[in-house]
Amino acid sequence: MKHKAGIQAIGQLAIAVSNIERSLKFYVETLGLKLLFKVPPGLAFLNCDGVRLMLTTLQGEERDHRTSVIYYKVNDISVAAESIRDNGVTFIREPQLAAKMDDHELWIGFIRDPDENLVGIMAEVPFTDN
Repeated sequence: MKHKAGIQAIGQLAIAVSNIERSLKFYVETLGLKLLFKVPPGLAFLNCDGVRLMLTTLQGEERDHRTSVIYYKVNDISVAAESIRDNGVTFIREPQLAAKMDDHELWIGFIRDPDENLVGIMAEVPFTDN
């Protein structure tokens, strides 16, 4: 039997950006993530509840920098959406019910960062007894 790789968790995600300072403003001021450190000239690292996000300008081949959609989890999607709008960001899809699960509803909305990367905002809303 072959050994498994032993993957335990996501340690870091890379997000391709064209301008570090402009993107830092979005991710720190609009989304509220904490800046951990910068590595000039083209890297910045943020903390997202223990997962490190690396903002990176083009390093190497362009094909290595196509990003996937990252969904940021929030407790209250209405409050998060209002805060995002207050920062001048327009939703390309307003938060809405995406799925009803056994014990909660999944709500998702979408915005774009300064480089047009799609950003998901999601909340798992537990059912309440009436």
